[in-house]
Amino acid sequence: MTVEMLVLLASVFFALTANLSFWSAALPRGMGQWRLALALLPLLLGAHGLLLGLLLHGRWAKPALVMLLSVTAGTTYYMQSYGVYLDADMLRNVLHTDWAESRELLTWRLGQHMLLLAGLPSLLVWRLQLLRRPLLQGAMVRAGFLLVMWVLMMVGAAVAFKDLSALMRNQREVRYLVTPANYLYGLAHLAFANPAASDAPLLPVAEDARQLPSAATRKPRLLVLVVGETVRAQNWGLNGYARQTTPQLQRLDAVNFRSVQACGSSTEVSLPCMFSPFGRSLYDEGKIRSHESLLHVLDRVGVDVLWRDNQSGCKGVCRGLPFESVADAGDPALCDGLRCLDEVLLKDLPAGQAQGGDRILVLHMLGNHGPSYFQRYPARFRQFVPTCDTAELGDCKREEVTNAYDNAILYTDHVLATAIERLHRIDGYDTALLYVSDHGESLGENGLYLHGMPYPIAPKEQLRVPMLMWFSPGFAADTGLDLKCLRTRAGRPASHDDLFSTVLGVFDVHTTARMPTRDLLAGCRG
Repeated sequence: MTVEMLVLLASVFFALTANLSFWSAALPRGMGQWRLALALLPLLLGAHGLLLGLLLHGRWAKPALVMLLSVTAGTTYYMQSYGVYLDADMLRNVLHTDWAESRELLTWRLGQHMLLLAGLPSLLVWRLQLLRRPLLQGAMVRAGFLLVMWVLMMVGAAVAFKDLSALMRNQREVRYLVTPANYLYGLAHLAFANPAASDAPLLPVAEDARQLPSAATRKPRLLVLVVGETVRAQNWGLNGYARQTTPQLQRLDAVNFRSVQACGSSTEVSLPCMFSPFGRSLYDEGKIRSHESLLHVLDRVGVDVLWRDNQSGCKGVCRGLPFESVADAGDPALCDGLRCLDEVLLKDLPAGQAQGGDRILVLHMLGNHGPSYFQRYPARFRQFVPTCDTAELGDCKREEVTNAYDNAILYTDHVLATAIERLHRIDGYDTALLYVSDHGESLGENGLYLHGMPYPIAPKEQLRVPMLMWFSPGFAADTGLDLKCLRTRAGRPASHDDLFSTVLGVFDVHTTARMPTRDLLAGCRG
């Protein structure tokens, strides 16, 4: 067989087997949209023929195609099982995952899928003998093949131009479902368009930042900033959820913000965004990743900074600053060798007399990280039953998935309440706690699971997050903070964009980069 024939057969195979999610999204009414279907098929064939025709050459054609078959089979499994879209942000999530996260997604169902759509086709590819041509003849044939693929695409576009235009105008994100073109394009984008990939020094922000003189004479402040993981506002008990998933926080004097918008639908996007002065309102991925974060500003003015992590890192937010991972702590009561429950974050929580100056401790939780929600809490928090006790969420009833998810929130409630109780007993500092989740989660609504949808089409379940604040009596008194006023403010919309200015305000840091309208405490401080 010639390489060109192999490319053509592979393009047909990918168009028919690797694009079920694409066909479902592009043709929601099935073959009733026959004209659009007739246009999309040659478009897919031509696009992948062009792509593979550029990638597969000579003796490397077979091993390269086998690799593509394997990656594509794994990709399509997760796209079909969880309804994810494979854009550059989702690829970054995949590339930055750790073994503990990956292990949870390795299931028997995945193995069967890989065997059928990668193993058997790869075996057939290896048994083929590819015909060789002289160099000049081979180049001419390949050029002619690529031209035919281009013409095939143009024919497809001409068949139903009006319908295609409407599809691209109304459902632009459907292009992230075209496989394997989606992940090949995404990898190229990450390789060539991500300035944060280099080790260049971070560019400064808020260079005029300074603490007000009064900070030197008051009692030191300790802020515990808890970054939640995958907790959505809809299931947060303090927001009026039908179930009380936050009973311990309900009994504490915390201020709950009911309508908070996340910077993104994944940790890789939200974490750098929420600690940046640019935020979602001025979102520029390259700018955010190449500049300092809120924590660098605090460190520069003398606030002691520590990032304590039970996740997969700070995504550049704490680059060059003190970092402590507890994800592999050897506590037999809280860890299983791969993961630790979030209470491990509270070990050695600062207590006793202040050792000089203000401090911020960031606790990055494992939280409700899916799909194995049932592994995120101890057995005593399994209150809502029956639960989904597998990573194959599609094998469970919606009620079982929700039960396991809500049990994980119950445990987060316990961890936060425990942290507040410890902070309340500290005498050496005026203490405060701020909790906010990085993004939400889909639990089967409209066939979607997990998170990471492109921001323009991400559902509210992935973008609305819980946030609360707690202040010790000493902190409230010293700052003249009116908690009644703050509770009124908490009833209005807020977002991750407010974090930068609010935390600077907590530590009396003045800078032109701090926007009073974004400081959630500004209007309620004496």
